[in-house]
Amino acid sequence: MAVKRFYETFHPDHYDLYIDVDRAARSFSGTSTIHGEIQEETVLVHQKYMTISKVTVDGKEVPFTFGDDFEGIKIEAGKTGEAVIAIDYSAPLTDTMMGIYPSYYQVDGVKKELIGTQFETTFAREAFPCVDEPEAKATFSLALKFDEHEGETVLANMPEDRVENGVHYFKETVRMSSYLVAFAFGEMRSLTTHTKSGVLIGVYSTQAHTEKELTFSLDIAKRAIEFYEDFYQTPYPLPQSLQLALPDFSAGAMENWGLVTYREAYLLLDPDNTTLEMKKLVATVVTHELAHQWFGDLVTMEWWDNLWLNESFANMMEYLSVDHLEPNWHIWEMFQTSEAAAALTRDATDGVQSVHVEVNDPAEIDALFDGAIVYAKGSRMLVMVRSLLGDEALRKGLKRYFDEHKFGNAAGDDLWDALSTATDLNIGEIMHTWLDQPGYPVVNAFVEDGHLKLTQKQFFIGEGKEVGRKWEIPLNANFKAPKIMSDVELDLGDYQALRAEAGHALRLNVGNNSHFIVKYDQTLMDDIMKEAKDLDPVSQLQLLQDLRLLAEGKQASYADVVPVLELFKNSESHIVNDALYTTAAKLRQFAPAGSEADKNLRALYNDLSKDQVARLGWLPKAGESDEDIQTRPYVLSASLYGRNADSEKQAHEIYVEYADKLAELSADIRPYVLINEVENYGSSELTDKLIGLYQATSDPSFKMDLEAAIVKSKDEGELKKIVSWFKNAEIVKPQDLRGWFSGVLSNPAGEQLAWDWIRDEWAWLEKTVGGDMEFATFITVISRVFKTQERYDEYNAFFTDKESNMLLNREIKMDRKVIANRVDLIASEQADVNAAVAAALQK
Repeated sequence: MAVKRFYETFHPDHYDLYIDVDRAARSFSGTSTIHGEIQEETVLVHQKYMTISKVTVDGKEVPFTFGDDFEGIKIEAGKTGEAVIAIDYSAPLTDTMMGIYPSYYQVDGVKKELIGTQFETTFAREAFPCVDEPEAKATFSLALKFDEHEGETVLANMPEDRVENGVHYFKETVRMSSYLVAFAFGEMRSLTTHTKSGVLIGVYSTQAHTEKELTFSLDIAKRAIEFYEDFYQTPYPLPQSLQLALPDFSAGAMENWGLVTYREAYLLLDPDNTTLEMKKLVATVVTHELAHQWFGDLVTMEWWDNLWLNESFANMMEYLSVDHLEPNWHIWEMFQTSEAAAALTRDATDGVQSVHVEVNDPAEIDALFDGAIVYAKGSRMLVMVRSLLGDEALRKGLKRYFDEHKFGNAAGDDLWDALSTATDLNIGEIMHTWLDQPGYPVVNAFVEDGHLKLTQKQFFIGEGKEVGRKWEIPLNANFKAPKIMSDVELDLGDYQALRAEAGHALRLNVGNNSHFIVKYDQTLMDDIMKEAKDLDPVSQLQLLQDLRLLAEGKQASYADVVPVLELFKNSESHIVNDALYTTAAKLRQFAPAGSEADKNLRALYNDLSKDQVARLGWLPKAGESDEDIQTRPYVLSASLYGRNADSEKQAHEIYVEYADKLAELSADIRPYVLINEVENYGSSELTDKLIGLYQATSDPSFKMDLEAAIVKSKDEGELKKIVSWFKNAEIVKPQDLRGWFSGVLSNPAGEQLAWDWIRDEWAWLEKTVGGDMEFATFITVISRVFKTQERYDEYNAFFTDKESNMLLNREIKMDRKVIANRVDLIASEQADVNAAVAAALQK
């Protein structure tokens, strides 16, 4: 049953917000004065964790009740029509990383804090009483007071207007949703510039960071705003675009209009010692959030069921824009290794959500943020649309969309209607088959009676209920074939004639832009494999990707995949190496730690990587290509997993050379040097040294490298010590806890310790990060590791009674299937796969 929306009772038009934060008392108070139109005499306004002391309507006190059970205030307004509702309130500052909250950091050993906000999805109601629903757009005038001391900076969505009696008044915003309001204050470092059109661009951090760490993102942000103004043919509607790195931040970043907030790792970097991969990641996060300033902020989803409309589009635009800003990065290749891979894996499990999901109860909203579906699959859908339309028609349709809906709200069909005006294709009809249905098809391509035939059927990894779903599939064939496959079966005609006309092996989904995989029969596959080494990198990646997925779905055998790896071991493309080692990593599930199969698999890894390590060497070289720079990490990691004695020795020698200056070690190889040291030369002293560096450094990339190494310890005593840090926020911040937990759980020597910890400390974990939209991903992490019947049973015993939690329900059910599928796959394939690995070593 649909929960009543508060917007039905009151339409806000403008807010005058007065907020007074007392950091010393860990509390704040204020008045929310809302101008609007009362629709029903009993008005509902959101609040959460507040004490409401007084409510007036047009200056007269009125009766009210409030409670956290319905997250609201029930106001007996006694009238309808235009009115001014003023609400006096107070509330606590919390450490949940939601609402108004402190972020903690250190400068020269002194602990400090920065106050910031996070209001998406439904946390503005923890900061000020409001109608906290996307459709309830209004303008906001913020007046902010706090226990200020000299040297502090204050930021909000709009520039500051004036300061009077210690109160900072900010200019009135444009019409926007409550979840996009933001402000922050504390001691900050900043860099600013202006776009060609005069928009102020700024990057802000704590003073723990150097000015140099702000330069990269400032440049990307400036050029991105300029690009979007041109591409969307719609001016950026605010005078400023500020980017703020918060030391404690639950998500990756948040598109607050005019004041975008980020996790430090996704905004700040040392341009002189950061991997190209990390630069690409930071650039795509910044451009994702700035894409939202139009798509999500200027035009906002009407309700949370159209969350994909915000996220899928921004996810596509981050790549499109970075490709324009830095064409030499070939950023669409990163789309193939990250978004495509994530979407295809997640979307193959029965029970997965569709991109567009009906949602009624606000308690369900945070469960919608399935990154592999709403972000990755959704962006693949829009990449399909772009390839069907072309950029000129896409831009024309988008301009119409913005013109029709700016400062308002929209649904998916509004976008399809706008795009359809620029093409003769029925975009809405094509896209509904992808957005409203979960899953995706496998297209079987086979020669029968001399004819090339195609069939489509939903692809499942593990058990799946066949319900006759059908998709409008852009085939992207490299031979004569229809543009769209609408039917369940197609007969394309005489195979030999098609093959002769094409002059090469016949393939579908060229470019890997459509959301399906292909299962070729032996005739077609043999033909493709003859040309495999001459295919472009995306096609080689796709070959490995589809084989891996078909093997996961038991439509092929991993034993047959093993010999294919050899074909690509000397590829100089980093994305082919990504696909190669992603596929090779899947073989680890069949080889228990310490077994003969494990020994053979490590030997295979060494065989796959040794020539590349010899070619590239451990240390980066001046003037080497981006491909070599990005390939090196894959082969070094494989070489260490393969226990190559020369690699272990070289890594140790590099560590010894840089032991007193590890931060200066090239970021391209630093994690592998550190991992090797912990795995092969570990000691209690080493762990303590690395964790000391982890706590002291403000460099997010160095922090991640140290964490990746520390959790690799083989010593149970050291792992117990590491697990004991999980609840100590002075060492492991709650925002980073999932990564630490995942690292120990993935370590065979630490799996039991981590699994015991999360079961013992579940109540604490739920209290600490349970309100976070990423809380459910602790369960996802577990499903990636467990692979035995015993662990499956333990998973069920622990999580079954937690299915009543709406945020966790879908994830628990999905991951139960993921583990069951893996247990079943191992049982049926283990002997054949391990025999194939052993046979590969004999060649």
